Amino acid sequence: MLVKAYGSAVFGIKATTITVEVDVSQGDFGYFLVGLPDSAVREGSWRIESALKNSGYRMPRMKIIINMAPADIRKEGSAYDLTIACGILAASNQVPADQLEGTLVMGELSLDGSLLPVKGVLPIAIQAKKEGFKRLLLPEVNAKEAAIVSGIDIYGFPHIMEVAAFLQGRKAFTPEKLDAKSLFFDKQQQDMPDFSEVKGQENIKRALEIAAAGGHNVLLIGPPGAGKTMLSKRLPGILPPLNLHEALETTKIHSVAGKLGKETGLVAKRPFRSPHHTISDVALVGGGVIPQPGEISLAHNGVLFLDELPEFKRTVLEVMRQPLEERRVTISRARFTVDYPASFMLIASMNPCPCGYYNHPEKECNCGPGVVQRYLNKISGPLLDRIDLHVEVTPVAFHELSNQKQGEKSEMIRQRVQEARIVQESRFNELESIFCNAQMLTPQVEKHCKLSSASTQLLQSTMQKLGLSARAYDRILKVSRTIADLAGCHDIQTEHLAEAIHYRSLDRDQWGQ
Repeated sequence: MLVKAYGSAVFGIKATTITVEVDVSQGDFGYFLVGLPDSAVREGSWRIESALKNSGYRMPRMKIIINMAPADIRKEGSAYDLTIACGILAASNQVPADQLEGTLVMGELSLDGSLLPVKGVLPIAIQAKKEGFKRLLLPEVNAKEAAIVSGIDIYGFPHIMEVAAFLQGRKAFTPEKLDAKSLFFDKQQQDMPDFSEVKGQENIKRALEIAAAGGHNVLLIGPPGAGKTMLSKRLPGILPPLNLHEALETTKIHSVAGKLGKETGLVAKRPFRSPHHTISDVALVGGGVIPQPGEISLAHNGVLFLDELPEFKRTVLEVMRQPLEERRVTISRARFTVDYPASFMLIASMNPCPCGYYNHPEKECNCGPGVVQRYLNKISGPLLDRIDLHVEVTPVAFHELSNQKQGEKSEMIRQRVQEARIVQESRFNELESIFCNAQMLTPQVEKHCKLSSASTQLLQSTMQKLGLSARAYDRILKVSRTIADLAGCHDIQTEHLAEAIHYRSLDRDQWGQ
């Protein structure tokens, strides 16, 4: 008997429906699997046979031919175990074949028939709904994640026996229900580290407010213990909350990477990723034999924090240059190409020299001649150009540390940031891919960042004195536009430009000489 079951393959963050045709017929017993399956899919025959036997069902001792169509797409991973098992049960008349119509099935089987979680469930559910499937059968652990998608019934099962009972109609099951909007807003209320806990460092808070308002990249440079990491971890708390569209897009990436927990159906807060400096190129940007999103994609719509920036391998830092500009990563293989979004804010921190005390107001640097410059040379000029704000972090004085007065709360800073973002949304409402000042291209910079003659003269002298590049010129204008937005000004004033120039004071020509 020939039956069709339906599964799904995930490429990038998009899913493609896979039709699993199972033909069980008379002949010498044999198990033939075609359609470009990889080793994990082929090995599934042993898992399926053991799972069926240990669950009270049988593997037909007949000729079994399984075709996974489209046959020119490579099928990877163990998530097709349950799809194939259901096809075999239907083709051998152990469950009704008509119950597989309009049903998409995914799940990995253990030898006792238990269902193990799979990756990429959210894009699978979105595609299944788009193609008109009525229901989606999954491991119980994945049900909440898929239930974010409304308009399709999601059923989660712990064991293949319950899947069979459902298809046979012997037992009633209730589809998983999830109010995505309520869950989204509930999770947004969860506490995050607050800026009010930070003593002093008002100039750094101001720089991070500007960065958050315009989506700019930041480099914090200062001695150990000055508060660089502490300040960086509080940046997500002043960013505008995710909207539902951004939350779904971010959740899709985390779903594909298998980073969603059992109780987590939706990523409602902006991601904050902080990889260790020993990370590899592939782990940062994504890739591998079976391409997976890297840290920069997991930080999409959030913050990527690189602590101790010069300690990262130079090749790792250099592969970030293109994603920082294009806000996506393209991974090419011989047979296919996948795109992962990577629109993130980069915040990096570093010591000014190996000992950490170059330019310290009280402690003396013990690094030899040329050591500071060699240390800074670990960060290339092109990468430094792509960082909009370079901020020097100085140690906090004792009287500020001992002051019991609480600083300004993140909530108040976030309010100003949101007001600036609303101005930017109105400014770019006719453009699909630009949402904040940092994303402006040359035409938008020329249109929205016009300077007075006095400001133009100031910028010209700065460019000549600091030896800045054309990219740094654009970055200064973008930051100036953000400062003007925070001040509620339609035009960029000279003081806005001067503050933006101040945040380029750590360019290479100014340090380590």
